[in-house]
Amino acid sequence: MNDTLALPTTDDAPLQGLRVLDLGQYIAAPAAAQTLADLGADVIKLEPPGGDAARHVGWSQDAYGPMFSAYNRGKRSVVLDLRSDTGRQQAQRLALRCDVVLANTRPGALEKQGLGAAQLMAQSPRLIYGRVSAFGQQGPASIRPGFDIAAQAESGMMSLNGEPDRDPVRVGFTVVDVLAAQTLTTGVLAALLRRGRTGRGGLVDLSLIDVAVAALANAWTEYRLTGQMPLRRGNGQPLAAPAAEVIATRDGQIVLSAYTQEHFARLCATIGQPQLAQDTRFATNQARVANRSALTEVLRQALSHFDAEAIVDILAQGGIVAGTIRTMKDVRPGRSGVSADLFTDVEAPGRTPIRVPGLPFSLNDRRQPVGRLPALGEHTCEVLAELDS
Repeated sequence: MNDTLALPTTDDAPLQGLRVLDLGQYIAAPAAAQTLADLGADVIKLEPPGGDAARHVGWSQDAYGPMFSAYNRGKRSVVLDLRSDTGRQQAQRLALRCDVVLANTRPGALEKQGLGAAQLMAQSPRLIYGRVSAFGQQGPASIRPGFDIAAQAESGMMSLNGEPDRDPVRVGFTVVDVLAAQTLTTGVLAALLRRGRTGRGGLVDLSLIDVAVAALANAWTEYRLTGQMPLRRGNGQPLAAPAAEVIATRDGQIVLSAYTQEHFARLCATIGQPQLAQDTRFATNQARVANRSALTEVLRQALSHFDAEAIVDILAQGGIVAGTIRTMKDVRPGRSGVSADLFTDVEAPGRTPIRVPGLPFSLNDRRQPVGRLPALGEHTCEVLAELDS
């Protein structure tokens, strides 16, 4: 680590003193960089003259759209034009002053700017370079453009999501991008730990398609063990019942699981119908799977007189896994197990702060501080001056 580049003073944050260059756009690399910023790293976001495209995705009110606001708090923004010799040289100097460089671009794109992994690591052996591609760095598929939705489709994820008699459905948020960001963060932290022992940097390389396929490990294992292709079936699980069944109550819906013999008997007793555990249609898991529709209807009738919150509490007291199906407006910090300090204020110039989820863990009771979004190029002069100090 080069000690000539000044850093903001923090407390005992785990990554205090580390510098990260975020070359990413949209989600995967920026979200990983934000986690490192939350953990105390000085994250410098390098943006083109027009800014990260995420600033304006689905948004026109200002330069802080939902996607940008979600994944860029606590960073410093530097604008450089990599089409110019000066911009490329400044970006290369900046990268070589950092401990970690993160990118999510098509293979070969950054190499044209002198910012590829091999180019930078040859000059800085301690550098940790994390990169995310859509379909890997080599082979015919590597040149394809690819977003989250392509990985959901080609990994098999969409084939498992939705109703059996309807078209496949994507997961309702960019789940592969989010998983890729978490995977990238894990890889970078592992590389930092190894560097602490050996002094060597390293390349953390992952693709959206690999992350998506790996996320289906349980479905893959089911397929290998049974020889049967897992298929979408809407709610519920194909080999167990009741498992993730959606049941309507008087004022809403709940989801519940009680598929072991012990748990199913406990469920029947808790809802006041212990005889159901002896019903031949439901006496075994295999029977319950075969008679899932009948089971779901019996449970619906039994729970239809309860409010959703009340029956979830009753089921919890009986040792049954259940949850109220909520929308985001119903989720409250400090309620139903959601940590009171999970949400953090995100500030942006000219805008009232908004509260969004922050780090989902604490370390010695410490979570992230209030985060501020950088204006486009806000810190360019400051960071370039540090390079010459």
